[in-house]
Amino acid sequence: MRIAKLLLIPFVAMLQGATMVDSVLAKDDTTSDLNHYLRSEVPGLQYIAVTADRVLFEYAGGWADIQGQKAMTLDTTLMAYSMTKTFTAVAILQLAEQRKLSLDHLIDGYLPNAAYHGHGVTLRQLLNHTSGVPNPIPLRWVHLAAEDSSFNEAEALAAVLRENPDLAFEPGRKFAYSNIGYWLLGKVVEQVTGQSYPAYMRANVLQPLRLSAQEMDFVIPDESRHANGYLKKYSLMNLVKGFVIDRKFLGGYEGHWLRFNSHYLNGPAFGGLIGTARGFSRFLQDQLRTESVLFGLETKRLLETRHTDGAGRPIPMTPGWHVGETRGVAYFFKEGGGGGFHCEMRIYPAKGVATVVMANSTGFNSTGFLNHVDRTFLEPRR
Repeated sequence: MRIAKLLLIPFVAMLQGATMVDSVLAKDDTTSDLNHYLRSEVPGLQYIAVTADRVLFEYAGGWADIQGQKAMTLDTTLMAYSMTKTFTAVAILQLAEQRKLSLDHLIDGYLPNAAYHGHGVTLRQLLNHTSGVPNPIPLRWVHLAAEDSSFNEAEALAAVLRENPDLAFEPGRKFAYSNIGYWLLGKVVEQVTGQSYPAYMRANVLQPLRLSAQEMDFVIPDESRHANGYLKKYSLMNLVKGFVIDRKFLGGYEGHWLRFNSHYLNGPAFGGLIGTARGFSRFLQDQLRTESVLFGLETKRLLETRHTDGAGRPIPMTPGWHVGETRGVAYFFKEGGGGGFHCEMRIYPAKGVATVVMANSTGFNSTGFLNHVDRTFLEPRR
């Protein structure tokens, strides 16, 4: 009976979760789609669609805590993981705008004690993932939230660099994703500013966007309003988890879901943000506006400019956004996923619309979700 009750719980919460801010755009099939994902794909999720000055649709449904029967609300925080990288890129571009660094300078001058010196790696190449810096599986680059006060990031990064001392290819030759690359960019921010990466981000990115700690930060502000992360019991990842995840990060089973214990990533610059869909939608609204509060027009244009590799071939990256297309509509996006969470944010420049979805399930297919659900807000208005 307990398991059956757990499986029925999302239906109760989701009935109270949707707020249709625009009755024309927020059509019945959007809520139906969200209900489907709660039934079959995730314990809980948040989804928001915005323009530069309006909230078109916002929704929170399902469960933040299955066992404790805590509903997912719009102010429940979730792990953002790699969505953080776009914010790290913003910080680097801010410092370039202020002439405190140059994107085409070598990392050697900013990180005198780091690896990959003498190979011609530039900051721009780290931003657009053409540096050749390797990308080993980062699933073990985490520590328990309870251990954060004694965690030493410098030692953790040094260990990763010792284990991965060589470039995977000549810098600029091709596009290949790298978490280490963005971890190093966080260290560049610290070297140039004399501040810790989280401190710089709070003062120069989060505060200008008027984001509270509950909306976006690098630590869990309130455990009672933070979602548990989950992994499907009947999944390939669950079968192999013992080979890639330390068991101290795993909690117990709750119905058909395995709970993760609260944790942080070892490198905040490549995946440390924690927040709500509302918080991320505020950043998206800022980027939809002609004038951003974060930097000037030319820098904003640079963030939206698609890059090329060393041979002049286009790559699916700007200095901070990935580039995609759905139903013939181009968009900028950043996806994030890890232990118990998966999320994605998008900007559709030609439509003047942005969306974000955050879910507490490792295996959630955010790309498929947004390709399907976003269509409501990309169609011509009637």
